[in-house]
Amino acid sequence: MNDAVVLNPNPLIRYLDKPSDDFTRADLIRFAEANGIQMVNFRYAGADGRLKTLNFIIKSREHLDAVLSAGERVDGSSLFPYFVEPGSSDLYVIPRYRTAFLNPFSEIPALDILCSYYDKDGNPFESSPEYIMRKAHQELKSATGLDFEVMGELEYYVISEKDPLYEAADQRGYHESSPFCKWEGLRTEAMRAIASCGGTIKYGHSEVGTFTESGLLYEQNEIEFIPVKLEDAAEQLLIAKWILRSLAYRQGVTVTFAPKITTGKAGSGMHIHTRLLKKGKSVMLQDGILSGYARKAIAGYLTLARSLTAFGNTIPTSYFRLVPHQEAPTAICWGDRNRSVLVRVPLGWTGPQNNMFIDANPLEEKRQNNFHDKQTVEFRSPDGSADIYLLCAGLAVAARQGFEMKNALEFAQTTYVDVNIFDDKFKKRAGELQHLPTSCWASAEALESQRGVFQAKGVFPKKIIDGVILRLKSFDDQHLRQNIKESEKEVMRLVNRFLHCG
Repeated sequence: MNDAVVLNPNPLIRYLDKPSDDFTRADLIRFAEANGIQMVNFRYAGADGRLKTLNFIIKSREHLDAVLSAGERVDGSSLFPYFVEPGSSDLYVIPRYRTAFLNPFSEIPALDILCSYYDKDGNPFESSPEYIMRKAHQELKSATGLDFEVMGELEYYVISEKDPLYEAADQRGYHESSPFCKWEGLRTEAMRAIASCGGTIKYGHSEVGTFTESGLLYEQNEIEFIPVKLEDAAEQLLIAKWILRSLAYRQGVTVTFAPKITTGKAGSGMHIHTRLLKKGKSVMLQDGILSGYARKAIAGYLTLARSLTAFGNTIPTSYFRLVPHQEAPTAICWGDRNRSVLVRVPLGWTGPQNNMFIDANPLEEKRQNNFHDKQTVEFRSPDGSADIYLLCAGLAVAARQGFEMKNALEFAQTTYVDVNIFDDKFKKRAGELQHLPTSCWASAEALESQRGVFQAKGVFPKKIIDGVILRLKSFDDQHLRQNIKESEKEVMRLVNRFLHCG
């Protein structure tokens, strides 16, 4: 067996002895025959951001071959109500073999495969968010010669009955271990299942936001991924959400990715890390400091930050999270290791830090380590309501915009902040910066004002931008945050309405 796949948690990769990018139809049929697979499930995202399912019970080898070859028809107007007219709504869903995984929950042995949408003429469906993301990456590569990698931090709350034993301190749950962290087992079981389905996980841990209220425990956790190519990044987040919800349902508890859970407590974000590569090597650092490539991308993110909320913060409670002093950004700026900014440059491994492991492990021989590829930049405004495909596409457009701006490096310099922007001592500096929208309505107006950048080169179709704007304005929430911020009852009514966003 290939050394590169021996420890891979995906059973298809281990059995077929090849990376998933090399899977063929014949491979999947061979795996199905050898492992007693009785069902194939097509999976694809709808406009609500959740995975949809189409089940096939396999009758024969010929039937399996036909399902994998032809795909199936679906009703596009039900999946994308803002983008597809009922009068001409049939779409094809075609499986992408490299995404196949063994279903970790099905009592019937089942193979699941992610699909792409195609129109009646057999062309990629123009309004498919997944196809828009692919186009955005291709245009970025064409303009810069660089590849774009992305990974997400998936924060969520587990809601269960309060346990009086070993209570964690209110809003002090960061990196707690069991028994103070009650749902560590759910998190680690989810991590194993996500990895078996192809997700590339960095780590998991409990988060700061744990609290109890009205006899219920609200425990915040996080699973963070490893950067992968843009085309794969969104889908591992979609699968992770599905797995977490499925496990929670089986254990009789609720998992929510909602951006706001109650008043006065930490919300959940979905921070997105990005990095640029040339010929497989990171270009984020030069001589141990952030490179011009990285600074140009940051300039692009900040330039389009207000309109990117249209894809990353899509419900009214998103804007109850984006308030000062809640570890969520409000000002459009960036900085090193600074959690009050919109774009954060996390602590990296450069220079003398390479030899920390010698100090910790004196028996080890000194060696030259190169951890430059670890460096990312973190976009901190998105939350669990995000349309992950459109958000990733928007970030790729924004990165390209940074490279096309004549004054990108100058703009990056003027928007750099090395202080806590929420501290009253720096109120003057905060006043010099632009700020993120405070409602879905304001986000829609920001997208309207910058729509030309997203529609350029045919990346975002006009009807998608129109649909996103229409949906955001349908909440009519221009003054909602100000009107109900003092009413806990009204805030909770809103939180419960959007508890299962994304």
